[in-house]
Amino acid sequence: MHSVGICGSDVHYWQHGRIGDFVVTEPMVLGHEAAGRVVKVGSAVKHLKVGDRVAIEPGVPREMDEFFKNGRYNLSPTIFFCATPPDDGNLCRFYKHNANFCYKLPDNVTYEEGALIEPLSVGIHACRRAGVSLGSTVLICGAGPIGLVCLLVAKAMGASKVLITDLFPERLAVAKELGADFQLQVKKGDEAKQLAKSVEDKLGVQPHVTIECTGAESCVQTAIYATRPGGVVVVVGLGSEMVNIPLMNAAVREVDIRGVFRYCNTWPMAIAMLASGKVNVKPLVTHRFPLEQAMQAFETTRQGVGIKVMLKCDQSDQNP
Repeated sequence: MHSVGICGSDVHYWQHGRIGDFVVTEPMVLGHEAAGRVVKVGSAVKHLKVGDRVAIEPGVPREMDEFFKNGRYNLSPTIFFCATPPDDGNLCRFYKHNANFCYKLPDNVTYEEGALIEPLSVGIHACRRAGVSLGSTVLICGAGPIGLVCLLVAKAMGASKVLITDLFPERLAVAKELGADFQLQVKKGDEAKQLAKSVEDKLGVQPHVTIECTGAESCVQTAIYATRPGGVVVVVGLGSEMVNIPLMNAAVREVDIRGVFRYCNTWPMAIAMLASGKVNVKPLVTHRFPLEQAMQAFETTRQGVGIKVMLKCDQSDQNP
């Protein structure tokens, strides 16, 4: 292993021992945003050799069920997924993974970029589910790591205007640097309909697509009110199981509400985007720690400092 990013879900398992129905009942290795170097291959592996640099897709189907056959293997109830109980993750020195879910990195893509393909894939899957295309106007709720990768992908897919919201001005400043056309700082307690009006005033139109990355009830409400009739809301952020939303408002305006669960079939597109320079994820990495300082790295993420914290697992190579 070379570079492993820390995700909010890793911190959540560390702090709370569970996410929804996934409960940690025994010790578990964290980490699922990862890239490394091949040191050994199985006898049947033909597309990889020792020395290859690879990005790791953490979700591997265990059986060829209907979801696998439909190309939506992320929905398979028996899928193996790094750092989701009871499956161990890859925040370690050496790690074994299914070769079909290890993707060779081009020479001009770094290990850290390879590790960032995992969060980038959430953005790709969300934008695909939303139908973002040339000329789309897009609202993104939340400028954390996932909101920012959704921004990068939406712009790469041809979105003409993207407005992003967040509570914190420093995050909006990063979003602006990464290409957000408009930024809107929100406050806790803001009324959803009023926020939707502010979005329309700033954008000049109601967005075709809203990508909700916070999971906060008020933001989901805003997303629905803000989206134009016939538009799409994709819900990426995880919040409470029960949420009050203006469902009838969405129904009478034919606003589609679509869920997003991780991703599938995204690594080849992500690698192509990075290799071509169409997407630049390098600015997302704000902190680096050697594996020995994992506790400090997790604490940094827990405190919400910076954007993406990267752990360096290869003692002989601490470069990006």
